[in-house]
Amino acid sequence: MTNPTHITAEAGLPFVDIIREFEHPIDAVFRAHTDQDLFSQWTGPAQLTMEIVHFDAVTGGTWSYVSRDPAGGEYRFRGVFHTVEENALIIQTFEFGGAPAQVSTSTATFEDLGGRTRITTHTVFPTLQARDGMVATGMEYGINEGYTRLEQVLAN
Repeated sequence: MTNPTHITAEAGLPFVDIIREFEHPIDAVFRAHTDQDLFSQWTGPAQLTMEIVHFDAVTGGTWSYVSRDPAGGEYRFRGVFHTVEENALIIQTFEFGGAPAQVSTSTATFEDLGGRTRITTHTVFPTLQARDGMVATGMEYGINEGYTRLEQVLAN
């Protein structure tokens, strides 16, 4: 079963909110967000390959990866895990190499629904223009396709 992903980017506010439920236990869903081997299998659109440069999903840890398209284009991303609380919370920064100094901060909460899991993510951008620029890149497509891939990873 694939649940819908609810993405909200209200006009005039520099935020994006995402809510998604998964038919899998919280420990499996959380691990897929903090284990680099699992994370690399589902993040982003399927047509991109991912190379994890480093991924230290602990409080104070850093992460960096490169996504590549079939034509050889590279998209670099990096950030810091500010808070990681097992099966509960991840607060991290996100910076796209194509928009340096436009760092966003995401707070993802993981809620146990009795064998199912709800993830609620609130992302704050430095400006409304930065938020609108990220939305314009096809962010919604990448999130939806990534979560569909996450369902497949969790099923295995």
